Amino acid sequence: MSDTDVIIIGGGISGLSTAWWLAQAGASVQVWEADNRLGGKIKSRQQGGYLTEQAASLLMNFRPEVAQLVSKAGLDTLKTQRLPQARRYLLHRGELQALPMRMAGMLSSPLWSLRGKLRLLLEPFIPAGSAEDETVSQFIRRRLGNEMLEKAMEPFIAGTLAADPDLASAGATLPRLTALERRFGSITAGVLAHKLLRRRTACNVDSFSFRGGMNTLVNTLAHTAGVQVLSNRRVEEIIPDKNSWSVTATTPDGERSLNATHVVVATPAPMAANLVSSVDHELATLLSDIQYAPLAVLHMGLDQQQIGHALDGTGFLTPRQEQQPFNGNLWMSSLFCDRAPTGKVLLTTYLGGARHPKAAHWNDVRLLDEALRALTPLLNIKGNPEMVRIDRHAQALPLYHGAHLVRDHAITGRLQTLPGLHIEANYRGGVSIRDRIARGQQLAQKITAQLMLATETLPRLALNPLPLRY
Repeated sequence: MSDTDVIIIGGGISGLSTAWWLAQAGASVQVWEADNRLGGKIKSRQQGGYLTEQAASLLMNFRPEVAQLVSKAGLDTLKTQRLPQARRYLLHRGELQALPMRMAGMLSSPLWSLRGKLRLLLEPFIPAGSAEDETVSQFIRRRLGNEMLEKAMEPFIAGTLAADPDLASAGATLPRLTALERRFGSITAGVLAHKLLRRRTACNVDSFSFRGGMNTLVNTLAHTAGVQVLSNRRVEEIIPDKNSWSVTATTPDGERSLNATHVVVATPAPMAANLVSSVDHELATLLSDIQYAPLAVLHMGLDQQQIGHALDGTGFLTPRQEQQPFNGNLWMSSLFCDRAPTGKVLLTTYLGGARHPKAAHWNDVRLLDEALRALTPLLNIKGNPEMVRIDRHAQALPLYHGAHLVRDHAITGRLQTLPGLHIEANYRGGVSIRDRIARGQQLAQKITAQLMLATETLPRLALNPLPLRY
């Protein structure tokens, strides 16, 4: 007999989101976290009046289930909307150029050659591909041409996902674009049809953070009624026990064990592989094959008078042909009004990733020197920053490289032979907070349905079931 419905191993955004959705359905949930704090890599810090983010800086949403969680969790009143500067820049031939976000702007932009513009216009007439697992580079080059790949998609993949488009799976990394081609034959036709079909039901695009930073989201989810969060519980073993799972962890007070009908492993892939190795060797091997990119995040606070650039946008990305030491630079004080003191600016620079993995391991002095040397002529920086903070992640983001979809499908197949065991983390279904919240809802729906089927009477679940969607 189970002591609880669900134990979630890992108190990052994946585990906490899943716990929140389960609690809404009335399931009894415990979250076991090995660290003494929750949130995983998400961490907001105040330093000298500057608010920095160790990892995710904002939530960019277009999914109704995410808006639902934010609203029902009482987070609407704590949202800080992105400031109206919508301009995005791209480093092009050593200068910052505004990056158009719509087709009309692309056709008039000096970023693209005449040949590149004509190639974009041909996209609706390009036949759909037949390859099962193209790379991002192969997909974008085939559909939109090489200029779109090198000047837009490559810097996006390297800057926001820390990945290499020459290795990243298109289906796993760009699922919406590849799905449009499969369904409508082209991206352009798919976008037009999508707008027509979903005009009345689509969720508006919304970019925001929270007062106090992204930690506010973590803290709110962790204090959800019906979710018991236990930190400093390092899980050592999970083993099947009749119709449930026995979970054993070491704690400051000794070893603790508990039985649960369902166990959700929401940890990084290497840790998940260790946990399931005694249960399913093949599953452990699949998880071990998932690679991560290292990343260093450099925060610099400066007086506004030290910056010659207007900083009238969100920041800029750097294509690989520009040969810069960093992947991108976010102008955080231009994104949100509460990120820097009055008269100050906050710049966040990302170094490392699959493009320059060694840069993530530079010492602090070199990291700052290299970044300042490159940024100074671009932003007309005068003098040194008054605040410097560096966050390092040896395993920042999972890389959806190689046959990632095939591997993910194989993981799903192995889990189907292990009823009650689930694996849900950012190496499955997207790395963004938006994806994590949406995937948490999907998993909660699945677990809720199974709990309801497992017994004839579960009144606390039946009174408030999640809407089932498959």
